[in-house]
Amino acid sequence: MSKNRIENTPSVEENPLFHNTWKLLKNYRDAVWNLELAVQQVRNTFEIEYGNSIEEFLDTIYLAGADIGGTKLENYAKSIERSNKMLNLLNSAVDILRSKHKHGEQYYWILYYSYLSPQQLQNTDEIIEKLEPHIANISKRTYYRKRPEAVAALSSILWGYTSKDCLDLLNVFFPQ
Repeated sequence: MSKNRIENTPSVEENPLFHNTWKLLKNYRDAVWNLELAVQQVRNTFEIEYGNSIEEFLDTIYLAGADIGGTKLENYAKSIERSNKMLNLLNSAVDILRSKHKHGEQYYWILYYSYLSPQQLQNTDEIIEKLEPHIANISKRTYYRKRPEAVAALSSILWGYTSKDCLDLLNVFFPQ
């Protein structure tokens, strides 16, 4: 790789594609919905085309020693598996946040009603109303202050010390 190309490559701090927890959370409901639809479509296709479930079909294929590599079936399976792994990673990070962080329970509910609940709430007032049983005396101001804190805490779990916030701290201790 040329030196010029390396110099033009944005750092992790500058690159908006790296570790964008806000974008991940904002797309969570759509990702869950699309994953569920994809799984259902594949299941329906198999039942129509092969007269049995995917699990029965795959058991038969594996018992027969057939290779499904490079097929449409394998591509569907890999895509679904990749999406499922991403969602499981996020869900695990949220569970860790909830159980281990000093403000985990509050942050969990803020993230849940803001991004993770199956139905998107219409506005901030609805979110605040849902949060009231979980966070005493929550106001819009408190919500808007704590929401970025919750996302930052989740980012540190998801990305560790490569998250944007942690990189600034690391650069102080270990300048380039």
